[in-house]
Amino acid sequence: MIRRPPRSTLDRSSAASDVYKRQQLDGFEMFYECHGTGPAVVFAHGAGGTHLSWWQQIPFFSEHFQCVTFDHRGFGRSRDVGDKPGQRAFVQDLLNLLDHLDIQKAALVGQAMGGWTALGFASSFPERVTALVMCDSPGGYTNSEVDRLMAARSEDREAFAKSFSEQEPELAFLYEGIRRSTVDRTSDDWSNLRRGLFSAPVDASRVIENEIPTLFVVGEEDSIFPPERIEAVHRDIPGSELAIIPDAGHSVYFERPKVFNRLVKEFLKRYVSSVR
Repeated sequence: MIRRPPRSTLDRSSAASDVYKRQQLDGFEMFYECHGTGPAVVFAHGAGGTHLSWWQQIPFFSEHFQCVTFDHRGFGRSRDVGDKPGQRAFVQDLLNLLDHLDIQKAALVGQAMGGWTALGFASSFPERVTALVMCDSPGGYTNSEVDRLMAARSEDREAFAKSFSEQEPELAFLYEGIRRSTVDRTSDDWSNLRRGLFSAPVDASRVIENEIPTLFVVGEEDSIFPPERIEAVHRDIPGSELAIIPDAGHSVYFERPKVFNRLVKEFLKRYVSSVR
């Protein structure tokens, strides 16, 4: 059975929402949504998702924060344009969106590919970031140990823990439907995206220098970015925190939403002011 938030929760969120927004940002039309009021939190989806991926987070977090979701360039309703810079423009796209919304500082929550956006933005504009949550993602940070661990990972890679699709077939079906909602991506686009992400390491030195509070969340059964790799990145960022979630794979936010939501909220409460 597909879990849905109570209707009253959705109604309260939508009362303070700007939904289905498209905005021209430097010649590119980005789709985004805003829900709730309070300190800003931006949710950046992964390569298997769109803004809809956060359907189990927004009703919860919008009770405490101004939540911003968006479709990355080339995903969902945000079409890539021109010479199709794709992931090379993700950080600038996010900067343009925050400027448009007049958000001076925000916490960033990045899932997998979205972690590249979050860590890349925090590295480029640390003064604009209150906290950083890296979900099943190294964010493009690497070193010799991380490279070694990536080379040793299994060829059997899935978005979920092995038992998830069998135990939660409706949710697995919904996840696949969200993934397929990006209809204009070709197999070449996916190959170029993977090459582009892994060929563009992110320098986290400014995150470290500015002591941006950082939380890494990873599923114990993540086969795409295994916990050992995330732990190696965590060790290189002094003061960062690490949570390894049992019974979850590469999509903790989707597989264990109540655990994820509670963990992230408690983290943000310590570092983001005026959290209700």
